Amino acid sequence: VVAVSPKITEISSDISINEGGNVSLTCIATGRPDPTITWRHISPKAVGFISEDEYLEITGITREQSGEYECSASNDVAAPVVQRVKVTVNYPPYISDAKSTGVPVGQKGILLCEASAVPSADFQWYKDDKRLAEGQKGLKVENKAFFSRLTFFNVSEQDYGNYTCVASNQLGNTNASMILYGE
Repeated sequence: VVAVSPKITEISSDISINEGGNVSLTCIATGRPDPTITWRHISPKAVGFISEDEYLEITGITREQSGEYECSASNDVAAPVVQRVKVTVNYPPYISDAKSTGVPVGQKGILLCEASAVPSADFQWYKDDKRLAEGQKGLKVENKAFFSRLTFFNVSEQDYGNYTCVASNQLGNTNASMILYGE
């Protein structure tokens, strides 16, 4: 018998899936003797193998199950060969932090809205029901992947009140209210 080191001949492509969907990954390998195939999730929380054959099925995938999955083919002839597939799990935004802030007149004030989402959330700010436009006098809006910051350079009485941050992506939107108040 001629020994042949393992070789992965076919593996699933990277995929993007909405939370709750089903994922099916395949890893086909050749070699002599026939290689043993295992799948594992590359993640700090992952323990051991999650599948001991060519197929990995995940039903009702959660955001914690996103990341890289590694297929390993081994047959003791040579070192195992490994390849990875990236699984991106999309989910609608949820706002993890939005606090009201007290600021005296004439001072700088900041309202912060933090949100997790995949793809990253788009943010919009409203005062009462009126949308705040970027570049409005005395205001600055900074949007990053996971948060939006509304800065008042010189707080006036008129700035006090109720503000709403809306975070949205293709899967949905959510909002949180906070108050800018005087001290």
